[in-house]
Amino acid sequence: MKVTAKKNEQVANMIFASIYPHYLTRLEKNGRTKEELNQVIEWLTGFNQDKLQSLIDEKVTYRTFFEEATMHPNAHMIKGVVCGYRIEEIEDEFELYKQCRQMEKLIDELAKGRKMEKILRTA
Repeated sequence: MKVTAKKNEQVANMIFASIYPHYLTRLEKNGRTKEELNQVIEWLTGFNQDKLQSLIDEKVTYRTFFEEATMHPNAHMIKGVVCGYRIEEIEDEFELYKQCRQMEKLIDELAKGRKMEKILRTA
């Protein structure tokens, strides 16, 4: 599927704090923990526990969330399909959408029981 400007804008305006509990619930159902979720998010974005919590408390949008992030240099290694979108084929003009899908791919892998050292890509 192709990302559209409308879809990109919809995702950009979603509140991260409203989605985070869904990520957590999904992972806990699969035997994973909040700490593991936060570890994955920290690896991707550079946000430590306190910064992540403050972004949740401030109810920031995904736009603000990813604007404040320092994306991991190996984020480009996150590949595959999430919600029908092949991550590596998402155009550069939709960088925010791509970053959101990269995070969701890591969370999917965590939920499916993949080992943390595989999820946190190394060169």
